[in-house]
Amino acid sequence: MHTADNEGFGPVRVLLVDDDAMVREHLSSLLSAGSSVEVVAAVPNINEAVEVLRSHSVDVALLDIRMPGTDGISGLPRLLEVRPELPAAMLTTFGDDAYIRGAVAAGARGFLLKTDSPADIVRAVTALHAGGAFFTPRAARWLVRAEAASRHERDDEAAGLIAGLPPHQRRMLSLVAQGLSNREIATELGLATGTVKQYLSSAFAAIGADNRVQAAIMAHRVEGL
Repeated sequence: MHTADNEGFGPVRVLLVDDDAMVREHLSSLLSAGSSVEVVAAVPNINEAVEVLRSHSVDVALLDIRMPGTDGISGLPRLLEVRPELPAAMLTTFGDDAYIRGAVAAGARGFLLKTDSPADIVRAVTALHAGGAFFTPRAARWLVRAEAASRHERDDEAAGLIAGLPPHQRRMLSLVAQGLSNREIATELGLATGTVKQYLSSAFAAIGADNRVQAAIMAHRVEGL
C-alpha cells in the first residue's frame, strides 16, 4: 500500500471523484496542463476512490457532491477512514449553503465550483497540499456567518453558566477578567488568598473553563459582569 505524502518534490498527486466521464476527462486535462499537478486517478464513485487510496499515493482529493449511490459529502468520511490526514475539497456545480455546511461537517478543507477558473482550482489544490484551505467567495461568506452564529451561541452559553454562579464567584470572575491575580483579588475582597483560589477553582469547573485564560475570555463575553 502506498500512502506516503508527497514531501514537496514533484507534482501534487490528485484523486478526482465524479460520476460524469466527460467532467472527469475535462478536469484531468485542466489540472494536468501544467507541471504542478498530476491526476493519479479519476473515478466515478466513492467505492473506487477508496480502492485508489489503498493502492496509490494521493496528496489531495477533489469530490463531486451529487453522485449516484454515495454522494461526495456522505462519502468523504469513508475516504478519511482510509487516509485520516487526506486534504479533500468538494468540486461541484451546486453552491447551496446546505452543501457547504455538510461538506465542512464531513471534513472538507475546501469548497469549489466547477465554474471557477482553472487557475483557482490549481491554486486550491496547491493550498490544500500545503496544509491550508480554499473556499469560493460564497462558501467563505457562509463560514464567516457560521462562525459568528457559533460565537453567539458560545456567548449565550457562557452567560448562562456564569449567571448560575453565586454572586461572590461572579465578582471574582469579573476581577479575573480584569487581569487581577489571586492575591490582588483577595486584597480587593478582604479574603484569604487560599479562599480565593478555592472559590475560583470551583467557578472554573462550573463554567467548564480549563484554565484562567479561558475563564477570563468567557467573563469578557458576558455583558455587565
